[in-house]
Amino acid sequence: MAAEGDAGGMTGYIKHHLEHLTVSVGDSPFMTLNIDSIFFKLLLAVLFLFFFIRVARRATAGVPGKLQCAIEMMVEAIDGIVKDTFPAKTKFIAPLALTIFALVFLMNFMDMVPVDLLPAAAHAAGIPYLRVVPTADLSTTVGMALCVFVLIQYYAIKHKGVGKFIGEFFTAPFHAHGVIGKIILAPANLLLRLIEEMVRPLSLSLRLFGNMYAGELIFILIACMTLGAGLASGITWVMAPLQWFAGFLWTVFHILVITLQAFIFMTLTIVYLSMAVQEH
Repeated sequence: MAAEGDAGGMTGYIKHHLEHLTVSVGDSPFMTLNIDSIFFKLLLAVLFLFFFIRVARRATAGVPGKLQCAIEMMVEAIDGIVKDTFPAKTKFIAPLALTIFALVFLMNFMDMVPVDLLPAAAHAAGIPYLRVVPTADLSTTVGMALCVFVLIQYYAIKHKGVGKFIGEFFTAPFHAHGVIGKIILAPANLLLRLIEEMVRPLSLSLRLFGNMYAGELIFILIACMTLGAGLASGITWVMAPLQWFAGFLWTVFHILVITLQAFIFMTLTIVYLSMAVQEH
């Protein structure tokens, strides 16, 4: 892999690291699956279930271990956010929020793995391309956002009924008391409501994707600082300390970014679901 990247210089190196391992399931370009994103997403989901179920089964009322303590703090914090934000009583929203935060954080955390480590190992095994950050793949973030969008519509219909759910598309945000006023404002209300509904999955997916894609790209650019330079090269001795310092600073800052993005995705999901069950 390194040889392929060096052959194309910096541009070839960057393109190679941004290329997905794909498989086509049809003639259309939209029928292409990014196997690497799917693999790491499923792997991290399994690890999430394994550790959380294990901690839950071994939970003790005595002095908890470090892992149990960390998970209990996370569960209590998220449960508090749900109680303060979501107006209806349900046993589903808090576990959903916990799952979203933990899974998105784990997928984001893959950006902390050195950019050449897993792709180089995959290349040695005969796999030409490998991207390890699922949330830097737009198909992943759009898929999660669409799942949240479906949940929003489901909870809105469940709490309001089909009649009120459809009626709000024509009666909010602008209200009128008379029948003529309602008819006049109905097209504007419908247009604004459709825009509002479309913006929600777009904001969820593009915000997460944009931040993680940019973070991954910056790590690749930092790796390019000594690209192709051997140990005997003067460029290596000059740029290597700068590369290490830049990588360290960006890693420290990026830890905050990946945590914040997981929190924002979770919080917006709770807020959107809360808005869906409120009657206008």
